[in-house]
Parts: sequence; C-alpha cells; structure tokens
Amino acid sequence: MGRAFEYRKARKMKRWSAMAKTFSRIGREIAIAIKEGGPDEDANSALRAAIQNAKDANMPLENVKRAIKKATDKDTSEYKETMFEGYAMHGIAIIVETATDNNNRTVANVRSYFSKTNGSLGTSGSVSFMFERNCHFKIPKGEIDLDELELEMIDHGVEEVFAEEDYIMLYGSFENFGMVQKALENQKLEILSSGFERIPNVTKVLSEDQMADVDKLLDKLDEDEDVLFVYHNAILS
Repeated sequence: MGRAFEYRKARKMKRWSAMAKTFSRIGREIAIAIKEGGPDEDANSALRAAIQNAKDANMPLENVKRAIKKATDKDTSEYKETMFEGYAMHGIAIIVETATDNNNRTVANVRSYFSKTNGSLGTSGSVSFMFERNCHFKIPKGEIDLDELELEMIDHGVEEVFAEEDYIMLYGSFENFGMVQKALENQKLEILSSGFERIPNVTKVLSEDQMADVDKLLDKLDEDEDVLFVYHNAILS
C-alpha cells in the first residue's frame, strides 16, 4: 500500500458531514466547471466529474439541474478560486481552498480564523511544498480483480489502487486526471466520484488534547461557505 492509502487510514480529518454544506460545495464546483469549459457535459470533463460527485453525495437531481442552469444563466466569472496556506497550533500545516464571489470577505474571514485559534496565516508557497497534489477516482468494487485493474491502469497514469469497503480508490498525479478519467470511461467503469486531494509528504502525530486545539481552526473553516476543502498534516496518536 502507498502513502495515500496509509494517510487515509491514519488521519482524523474533518469531513463534510453537513448535507447543506456538501451541496453548496458541489454547486460551486459545477459553476466553476461551467465557467472553465461550458455547460455541455459531454465536452466538459470537469462538469462530468462534478455531476458524478453530486450523485455520490445523494444530491437531488433538481438541485443539480438548478445549479447548472444558474451557472449557465449568470456570469460565473464572479467566482474566484483562492488558496490559503498557514499553520494551526502545534506546527500543523494547513491548506485552505476556497471559491468566492467576494475575495476581500474571504481573505478577512480566513485570516481571522487563524488568528482567533492561535494559528498563523502564511504566504503563498509557505506550506504547499509539504503536500503532493493527487487526483482520485472512486469506482464500485463489484467483481473487479484489483491486481488486474492496477496493471491495466498503470499505463494510464494511476499510481495507487486499493479497495475500501464496497468500492475501489484509484490515485494518480494531479496532471493525469483527464487521462485516468478517459481510461475509466473507455472501459465502461462507473465513476462514483472523483476529485483532487493534497497528501502531506510528512505527517505529525498529535495527542487528543493537541488535536482538539487544531480542531478549533478546522471547525471554523468548515463552517465558512466560501471554503471548499481543507488539508492538514496532523494524525491522531
């Protein structure tokens, strides 16, 4: 098993548990995908991925259609993707990915979250070098032979394959997203969800009390509607 698998198993990371928050995030993913590649699902791989993620999150079809229509009818250029880097307490590296229609608001909010939880917001590049950006795909396990799948997908940019409950996860580099997506589609393998993830090169083990300190920042970020994803390098001892 590789580093992505081990990190997934070891980390105690905040999940997007609130359904409203999840739907809001996916709605913004749809808007950004349409901004970049237009509303044609067949011609826009990012939009296909966002719609797959919506289905995997049990987002109602009407919500998906509404998000597509809203993004198609209005000027989606108002959304700006911004990444923040910094440290939480106990030297934990934090990356925050946002999509906002008011960058000044988002900058002020994120800065205040770090400040109020005794963290520190850094400059661009101060933390990102500590993480490796990967793409990932989730497909049904079914009767798939894991070893055969891995051998087949290595030629298409997949670096790690592992089974988890009733599905299979495939990992590759950020740059290989399109190639992996196309290979899975060509093989008629259903993609349940896909996206990107930042895996830390080195993790830091915290006690429960220390993790509670870090959670204060993660909770505040999780509640902010402009925040899409948060990554950190902490694992619980």
